[in-house]
Amino acid sequence: MDNISEMESAIEESLLSKKSSNAKGGFRTLPFIIANEAFERLASLGLMPNMILYLTRQYGMQTAGATNFLLLWSAVSNLTPFIGAVLADSYVGRYSMIAFGSVASLLGMVLLWLTTLIPMSKPLCEGFLTDSCDNSPTTIQLLILHSSFALMSIGAGGIRSSSLAFGVDQLTKRDKDAGIQESYFSWYFAAVSMSSLIGLTVVVYIQDYMGWAVGFGIPVILMLIATVSFFLASRFYVMAEVKRNMLNGIAQVLVASYKNRFLQLSQETKNGTYHQEKGSDLLMPTENLRFLNKACVVRNPSQDLTPEGRARNPWNLCTVEQVEDLKALVKIVPIWSTGIIIGVNMSQGSFLVLEASSMNRHITPNFEIPAGSFVSFMIVSLVLWVIIYDRILVPVVSNIRGYPAKLGAKKKMGVGLFTSCVSIASLVIVESIRRKIAIEQGYSDQAEAVVNMSALWLLPRQILNGVAEGTSVIGQNEFFLTELPSSMASLASSLNGLGSSLASLVASFILSVVDRVSGGGGHESWVSSNINKGHYDSYYGLICALSFLNFIYFIYCSKSYGPCKDRRK
Repeated sequence: MDNISEMESAIEESLLSKKSSNAKGGFRTLPFIIANEAFERLASLGLMPNMILYLTRQYGMQTAGATNFLLLWSAVSNLTPFIGAVLADSYVGRYSMIAFGSVASLLGMVLLWLTTLIPMSKPLCEGFLTDSCDNSPTTIQLLILHSSFALMSIGAGGIRSSSLAFGVDQLTKRDKDAGIQESYFSWYFAAVSMSSLIGLTVVVYIQDYMGWAVGFGIPVILMLIATVSFFLASRFYVMAEVKRNMLNGIAQVLVASYKNRFLQLSQETKNGTYHQEKGSDLLMPTENLRFLNKACVVRNPSQDLTPEGRARNPWNLCTVEQVEDLKALVKIVPIWSTGIIIGVNMSQGSFLVLEASSMNRHITPNFEIPAGSFVSFMIVSLVLWVIIYDRILVPVVSNIRGYPAKLGAKKKMGVGLFTSCVSIASLVIVESIRRKIAIEQGYSDQAEAVVNMSALWLLPRQILNGVAEGTSVIGQNEFFLTELPSSMASLASSLNGLGSSLASLVASFILSVVDRVSGGGGHESWVSSNINKGHYDSYYGLICALSFLNFIYFIYCSKSYGPCKDRRK
């Protein structure tokens, strides 16, 4: 029972102990870090749904141009966290990156908000209460608009790239052993997801019914709260310094191993030595990816090393630590790639809206669930799963076994991938039945007709998707942050987002191929604009097959990878 209460005692000590009152880090800093990104997500996502209306009605943009503008903003916002992670790990540190990102996001939102308050900042429209504008924006007006979006994208890169890893920096070894790190991952992701839900519902509602000035002003206030709350706890944070340049380290290993490519490791290093950092426990590199070991072989100490034991030319001789860091990054790539297909599964939300709009969405005779709101069930499911797993399942199973019990990172990913397969399989069945009913009721040529089938049959897919994302994504973040060295923590926390971006491209590619192949020869495309004529069940079946193959691929990658660091101890 002492082991079971270890987590609670660790939290209590972090919060109440006088001895730790002047210490840095600990559990007390985590709410500030989580709140910072949660409010940033709430604020930024609250701006997205109605932005197409703001650009077309207030700036006179054409729908295609405004859509491309928003797609570019989304793409840049997904890329900047990866760039921010590299900069944080290699140059500026995580605290500075989050601080910079918070200020940049706040400035971007303030600038966008000012466009609703200052008439000259956007085209003048005829009529005071008009919902349309035929005038084109001037260069200065577009510059203001583009600058606001650029600042928000830069800010998102600063905050999202480093927040998760910065929270890990605050935890001691005892905190991690007590399970606080695992709980932190879960609650971090749940808080971000819940804030996204609020942003997509409450903030959008305010914009619809209280106007642009109030609707854009709310995100400014939220971002101001996020920024202030983050800076208020600055004196409590552990601010890990950048020990070495990650980019230079990776490049140096690659260059040095190439320069020493003719070195025969089995003979020349049998009685030789490897270059190490002072105080390091790594005496020699591992045997996997053995060709990289050539980068850290000391062939002639008098020529290769300075009197202090440092490499005279780091592009010819690297440390064992540098070599192992690169190996760790390369080694996780196969498991990282298994997250792409689950991202493809999650990206089918637009089709879900089409299906929901063609089904009976009435809960009561007077209340109908909006088709676009079905995505919220997935987020609610995710949050509930985190609560059930962390507050109920783990304590109950731990009490039964008599020691702390939890799913490892790879097991979480496996559960998420399998649940994703079941999720898309349920959608195959539901869509097949929906299409059959639509044809029987004579709606083949009426794409917007509502069939006599409850849209609540779509809920199993959304609930399972929430569980799948809640286990897989949290497991991935836990895996990357555990397996990669602390010097790459920001990069580790951004790998999931990078996979999601790639998943969007893969989903677009699959959709284009399916549309072209199935729609050839005069046949109706599987993904026809008329959902009753198409075969979306067959399209989902293809995604299901790919998901199942991906699950098998994950099992192979997991076994090939071997035990995780926490299992090796």
